Amino acid sequence: MHAAIIVFPGSNCDRDLAVAFESAGFRVSMVWHKDTGLPEDVDIVGVPGGFSFGDYLRCGAIAAQSPICRAVIAHASRGGYVLGVCNGFQVLTETGILPGALLRNARLKYICKTVGLRVETPDSAFTAGYGRGEVIDIPIAHHDGNYFADADTLAQLRAEDRIAFTYTDNPNGSTGDIAGILSANRRVLGMMPHPERAADAAHGGTEGAALFRALAGVLTPA
Repeated sequence: MHAAIIVFPGSNCDRDLAVAFESAGFRVSMVWHKDTGLPEDVDIVGVPGGFSFGDYLRCGAIAAQSPICRAVIAHASRGGYVLGVCNGFQVLTETGILPGALLRNARLKYICKTVGLRVETPDSAFTAGYGRGEVIDIPIAHHDGNYFADADTLAQLRAEDRIAFTYTDNPNGSTGDIAGILSANRRVLGMMPHPERAADAAHGGTEGAALFRALAGVLTPA
């Protein structure tokens, strides 16, 4: 199993994401934003959290124009797996891989704390390690985590069971309490909370580790 982690200027969770993938048995390659292609045998692309390009213009907007993002879009378009966390989720919406947008938090303040997430669907490679309705504790750290989708998009996400996680106590004003969504083919997950920060007991919690183990179970060669 091979995971490629994209690194932008300002990424600060790339190593955390790499360690979480490695702990689940993945081989990891770090890919610089100016590269034009992904490793040929890559199984999943991780787009990490941080402040790509200093969050100038709009969070994720400049990163979405990086050369490597064309390769990430192509990878997703041909059915490849992609995980975008926090700033990575913002990048995925800016590229159009996932619908909606991430806006400034409702109270206009940066939030850094552990929150409760409800698993809305176990029907994906990312969430198969959880039960429907299970509540897990995962850290957040964002200033622009307020997920917005118009009424039609929200209705489609609900009808297609593509809401992966919701907040039990919405910290940022997200539409429908949404914390993470899936692509139409269920192979791309964007989420604001950081499962890679809850994948090691030394960090105070391991409830994010099941996400990486579930991916390993799906992507392990037969």
